[in-house]
Amino acid sequence: MDIIAETGNSRLYTFHSHTQFCDGRAPMEEMALAAIAAGFTHYGFSPHSPVPIESPCNMKAADVKAYLGEVARIKALYGDKCRFYAGMEIDRLGPDWGPGHEYFRNLPLDYRIGSVHFIESQDGVLTDIDGHFDSFRRKMEETFHGDIRYVVETFFEQSVAMVEAGGFDIIGHLDKVGLNASLYSPGIEDKAFYKAHLARLTEAVAASGVIVELNTKAYKEHGRMFPRPSTLRELMRRGVAVIVNSDAHRPECVNASRAEGLEIVEQLKKELGL
Repeated sequence: MDIIAETGNSRLYTFHSHTQFCDGRAPMEEMALAAIAAGFTHYGFSPHSPVPIESPCNMKAADVKAYLGEVARIKALYGDKCRFYAGMEIDRLGPDWGPGHEYFRNLPLDYRIGSVHFIESQDGVLTDIDGHFDSFRRKMEETFHGDIRYVVETFFEQSVAMVEAGGFDIIGHLDKVGLNASLYSPGIEDKAFYKAHLARLTEAVAASGVIVELNTKAYKEHGRMFPRPSTLRELMRRGVAVIVNSDAHRPECVNASRAEGLEIVEQLKKELGL
């Protein structure tokens, strides 16, 4: 599916949302009704993909059929009011599991989001580094031996490998590691090694043709989006397509901070003469 062509000139869309099938806080139908109430023209469901490890945030492989069936039911019920899509946010765990895996290629999805939430610790333990800072800080001490540089470098290396392997349409929250990393080690995003890794990922994304989402989920609480405007500007300068996703986990958040995100995109377009 050509997501950019599909949305056309509409500003009322999101292709990143979560429901009862993963770590969302409401059933799919409630999210769909919230999207309709907000006047959305396009709405994509994107549960966290099944993974071959224990994870309370990811959907179970056994639930995929039910998920796809629920999307079909919602399309039949409400498709005249909003276009609904079956997507999935697929975790890259390493060379043997990611968006390009045969399992995901064979699923009848409208689109795929590629994201990195897990990285291997120095001891080879796959660990979720997403989520609230209190959890991240605990894992830094208990699992990563306090080595924030290792965490950042591994996240970006995993992200570049995911982009180069392909198999997805949208890269999710491209530099999200920067939020928890900067809370743990203030100023880390200004360090040369961090900038070098981010630049490498930016180059890989620009060469790949994938769409970058401007993820607005953390804006209300933390005052930032992913990627940061400076990174988004560089991506747009290189011709990368951008969409603004809310990454909603609750019905009231389907359009959260998207107006601010769209304004950032429009301002950057003016600056770049696009």
